[in-house]
Amino acid sequence: MKKWLMTIGVFCLVGALYALPVAFSEKRGEESPQKAQKAQDPDCKILIEVEGQSEKIPIETYITGVVAAEMPVSFHKEALKAQAIAARTYALKTTNYGEKAIAPTVARQVYYDETKRKSNWNSDFLGNEQKIVEAIEETKGQVLLYNEELITAMFHSTSNGKTESAYGYSGNELAYLQSVASMSDQKSPKFMAMQEWSLDEWNALWDIKWQPKDFKRVQLALNASGRVEKLLIGNDVWTGREVRTLLQLPSTDFEFSFNMDTQKVQVTTKGYGHGVGMSQYGAEAMASSGKTAEEILHYYYQQIEIKKIDACLK
Repeated sequence: MKKWLMTIGVFCLVGALYALPVAFSEKRGEESPQKAQKAQDPDCKILIEVEGQSEKIPIETYITGVVAAEMPVSFHKEALKAQAIAARTYALKTTNYGEKAIAPTVARQVYYDETKRKSNWNSDFLGNEQKIVEAIEETKGQVLLYNEELITAMFHSTSNGKTESAYGYSGNELAYLQSVASMSDQKSPKFMAMQEWSLDEWNALWDIKWQPKDFKRVQLALNASGRVEKLLIGNDVWTGREVRTLLQLPSTDFEFSFNMDTQKVQVTTKGYGHGVGMSQYGAEAMASSGKTAEEILHYYYQQIEIKKIDACLK
């Protein structure tokens, strides 16, 4: 019987789920030697090795494929620019400036190559491609730094009205990943969801056998952002993240009930993703109201600087 452990695991972002996968460890100076070396070489060029691709990809070409995969192209350009800067930061930190490969998955960053983009957009390819390329060009080389080091630039689709802090997610404090209000996320098509299971289907997922009366015994301990920290039924305890993984839920803001009329278990959720860092639908709302990419990024990532590292991004 699975028991809740007091220590929440260090970030692996949602291995089976939607988590973004850079560890929540901030080892000062980790990237500095590579950055210094590359900056001294005026001819250097950062190439990204994407798992499954036959050749390494120039960083800005890679970011074009990430933005196309991670954010709707219909979003305002300032939102796309904010996504480009966050994705570039994430890629450089994860790969150590191109020294390590990165998987093109939701556990890292999704990446669509040109063939995939053409297949997805069909006759809209040229217009969509131009919009994203412009967002990339206008932010070329820009990254997010805290204390002169790349941040863990986590982002997610839709918050529950408030983003999650690094501490609330992993138990590790990061000054730039704090919880902030993101109420405009309520307009996201992914803000609310409901899933149903028969009791037999439900019990097949758990290592205890639920009875209809057990749903009235459920206790949910919430953290500061309104997400489930612990689920308790008598002496049985699970973390919210364990439940999310077990049930493949969109987020850890969830509630359970058992419908006696339909004999179905119902779980309602708010938000989509881990909730840490920039909300993409929140970024779109801010861009729609006239905010710039810089204003969006400074809102979702506190105490950061936006700097350009042109030397290696030719």
